[in-house]
Amino acid sequence: MSTPTAPPSLKAEVPPVLRLSPLLRELQSRAPVCKVRTPAGDEGWLVTRHTELKQLLHDDRLARAHADPANAPRYVHNPFLDLLVVDDFDLARTLHAEMRSLFTPQFSARRVMDLTPRVEALAEGVLAHFVAQGPPADLHNDFSLPFSLSVLCALIGVPAEEQGKLIAALTKLGELDDPARVQEGQDELFGLLSGLARRKRITPEDDVISRLCLKVPSDERIGPIASGLLFAGLDSVASHIDLGTVLFIQHPDQLAAALADEKLMRGAVEEILRSAKAGGSVLPRYATADVPIGDVTIRAGDLVLLDFTLVNFDRTVFDEPELFDIRRAPNPHLTFGHGMWHCIGAPLARVNLRTAYTLLFTRLPGLRLVRPVEELRVLSGQLSAGLTELPVTW
Repeated sequence: MSTPTAPPSLKAEVPPVLRLSPLLRELQSRAPVCKVRTPAGDEGWLVTRHTELKQLLHDDRLARAHADPANAPRYVHNPFLDLLVVDDFDLARTLHAEMRSLFTPQFSARRVMDLTPRVEALAEGVLAHFVAQGPPADLHNDFSLPFSLSVLCALIGVPAEEQGKLIAALTKLGELDDPARVQEGQDELFGLLSGLARRKRITPEDDVISRLCLKVPSDERIGPIASGLLFAGLDSVASHIDLGTVLFIQHPDQLAAALADEKLMRGAVEEILRSAKAGGSVLPRYATADVPIGDVTIRAGDLVLLDFTLVNFDRTVFDEPELFDIRRAPNPHLTFGHGMWHCIGAPLARVNLRTAYTLLFTRLPGLRLVRPVEELRVLSGQLSAGLTELPVTW
């Protein structure tokens, strides 16, 4: 009688930069949905392929809901993520729909178009400060992160003098395996944003918090709502600025083509979104009923790991997925999710990325890495999957 094989552990993974890990590639070749052990030590189902992920993103049997949230299997140990899981399946779906209803108008095509000059001005200001420090410099901490933060804060309505407190709270909130620190960061962040809501009810401005005040009667409720937007948007944009910069430096001919043609730059942004993060962008959800998918059945209560970036390397959908090609067409990447789980901030993220790359490489045409890509490291001990730093010179 054979002994069942233990599920492979994702905790052992040290994610390489810009490359799919051997374990993720092996799992993808094995099956579209694989049983794994999460970094938290629990079992879950990792969705590895494009077709099955897209199918599940349209399946309302997956939700942030579990019959016993306190004992539900976890992807990582983080109290902020736990806070999002409820024990009422219908309530989870209702809350998700309400959040989309509240935020979608803030990211309409018209609003993003109106915001573009402000995004460009913010990028100019951050770059001026970055250049003034002189090379070598850390692109991640001195450009990508402050630029992404300044755009989000301008959109949400966080004044410049409050941004230091904000980033400190967000850093605590993203820590793993330290509930006390996460709770401290959560209290600080919720308190900061709820306090802003109280002020904006009296003196509204043209920002998300002011508009939320028109629809949400409780200041204390606005704190968690705005926190989710900050938490979701900051790391993603900053990480893609970093990694896209690395990809452009590695492919100077494609960089020159993108800088010379706005349409190609748009294609380059999509290819960076597809290829820069090779797995690890996981959205944990729970099955609220049995879900047959691929050749398995996910049981009610099981943890499902929807990895939006792993499936962008599915060879049944993308020719030579490891190849960086700004002319790739079609490019049906799922980095922003799909269906009811599509990222409502995607239009603004695209503007941020186009602005950052164009400005960096036109103002700093000699921009290059200080260290080989193989020596770059991904942040550990945090929900963030971004780089610890990105040393560059020019």
